[in-house]
Amino acid sequence: MASSSLLAGLGAQRWIGNAVRRLWKTASRRIATVPVPPQPYTEVRPEVADAIASGHPVVALETTIITHGMPYPENLKTAVEVEGIVRSMGAVPATIGILDGRVHVGLTHSQLEKLANPQAEKWKVSRRDLAYVLGQGRSGGTTVSATMLCAHKVGIPIFVTGGIGGVHRGG
Repeated sequence: MASSSLLAGLGAQRWIGNAVRRLWKTASRRIATVPVPPQPYTEVRPEVADAIASGHPVVALETTIITHGMPYPENLKTAVEVEGIVRSMGAVPATIGILDGRVHVGLTHSQLEKLANPQAEKWKVSRRDLAYVLGQGRSGGTTVSATMLCAHKVGIPIFVTGGIGGVHRGG
């Protein structure tokens, strides 16, 4: 099933929009609107940094689904589509990935393509792997735990994931 059919069939756009609005209202009351200090090994795309600084809704997106969860080219198409849904709901998408030993918060299309490329060497980067991958100058997709940590470090309280691995019904 094509990614757009899947997302449309699930009513994901409406659900994401409602969730973003509710969560942002709650989260924005709980976080300070002070500028986040620069983080070592981290590059925040200017659009994302401006949105954070102005208190505009920002949604972090993980990248393991792009690097390890879906086949090419569906992985790239889905990533672009999900970013579009976040934008259509009035928020700024901040897709988080690691490229050449740097955490990137808010990826360009060419950076998304690099992570989606099946020929490129990329790691599945969990929180426990961050120091090694950054220190070795590697690239990879961030799991839920790494995305949560990176988003928190730059002041983003909300993120979206394609799923949580290792969680199964019935044990």
